[in-house]
Amino acid sequence: MVANGKNEFRIGFDLGGTKMLALLFDKKFKVIARRRRKTKPEEGQESGLTRIVETIQQLLNEAGIGKKDLAAMGIAVPGPLDLDKGILLEAPNLGWKNVPLKKRLEAEFECQAVVSNDVDAGVYGEYLFGAGNKARCVLGVFPGTGIGGGCVYSGRILRGKTRSCVEIGHLQVVPNGQLCGCGLHGCLETVASRLAISSAAISAAARGEAPHLLETYGTDIADVRSGALADAIKAGDKAVEIIVKDAAAWLGIGVASGVSILAPDVVVLGGGLVEAMPTLIREEVERSARSHTMNTMRNSFRVVVAVLGDDATAVGAAAWAAKRAPAGKKDSK
Repeated sequence: MVANGKNEFRIGFDLGGTKMLALLFDKKFKVIARRRRKTKPEEGQESGLTRIVETIQQLLNEAGIGKKDLAAMGIAVPGPLDLDKGILLEAPNLGWKNVPLKKRLEAEFECQAVVSNDVDAGVYGEYLFGAGNKARCVLGVFPGTGIGGGCVYSGRILRGKTRSCVEIGHLQVVPNGQLCGCGLHGCLETVASRLAISSAAISAAARGEAPHLLETYGTDIADVRSGALADAIKAGDKAVEIIVKDAAAWLGIGVASGVSILAPDVVVLGGGLVEAMPTLIREEVERSARSHTMNTMRNSFRVVVAVLGDDATAVGAAAWAAKRAPAGKKDSK
C-alpha cells in the first residue's frame, strides 16, 4: 500500500517484557501492517534502541510508505517514565535506564513521538475501540506478574505531573503482609498477581492437593503460568480453583477502592491471567468488588473483560499519540 499524502498513518509500538509489537494504522486506526520481535534482555540499551528503530523501519518498508506519511508515533513501555520528556527512567526487565525514547524516535522518523505507560495505553485502547467504548470513566486492572492499573477519565489518560499513576497493584490490603517487590508489605500484588497465584498453586501441588498440576507442569514456577493454572482447574484440581478465586476476591477489594476514588462506570479486566480464565475471574472480581463498595455506588459500575488482546496497548499508544501530538503541532502535554 502506498500513501496518498502526508500525515496519513500512525504507529503504535508496545515494548513489553518479552516482546516488541509494532502496528501501522491508517487514520481510522485500521491495521495496515504489523511486526513482532522478541526482546533481548541480554543486549544493552543502545542495541535495544537500534532494534526498535529497525523494527519500525521494517514495518514502513513492508507497507511501502515513507517517513513523510507519518502523523504520529506512540510507544508504550513498562516501568517508571518521565512522560513529558519521553524518557524511560528504568526498565528492570531489560536493564535499561534513562532511555531518551522520544528524542531518538523523533530524530529517526521526523514525526511527533509520545511515550506512555503500557497499561495506560492498553486501557486507552479498550476505552476507544474495545470493552470500555462510550464510557465516561474506565478503570483498567491487568493482573500478571504484577498488577497494572490505568484510568481514562472523560477521554484523557489520568496521570500525575510527569509520571503515570493508578498503581493499584501497590494498594496495601494486608496489614504487615508479605514483602512486595516495591519494598512495601501487604500490597495487592502479594496476594492477587499471577506470580502470587502460581506460588500458592505450586505449594498445593507439593502437598499433593493439585495432582494434575504436579504431574503435568511440576513445581518450577517458570512453568506454572496462566494457561497451566486454567488447565489444572479444568482437569479438576479444586485447590487451584480455590487459590485463583481467593486471589480474584482480593483483586475485587482493590477494584472497590478504585471505585470509591474514581467512580468508573466500567472496570476492564485484562492481561494473560484474565484471558486464560475470563468467566471465573470476572465473576469473582465483580462479586467481591460489589460487596466491598458502599451501597450508593454498588450498582454504579460494570465489570467487563478486555477484548482487544495483544493489540490493545499498541492501538492505545497510537491513538493517544494522535490525540496528544496532532500533525504539525507540538505535543500538547
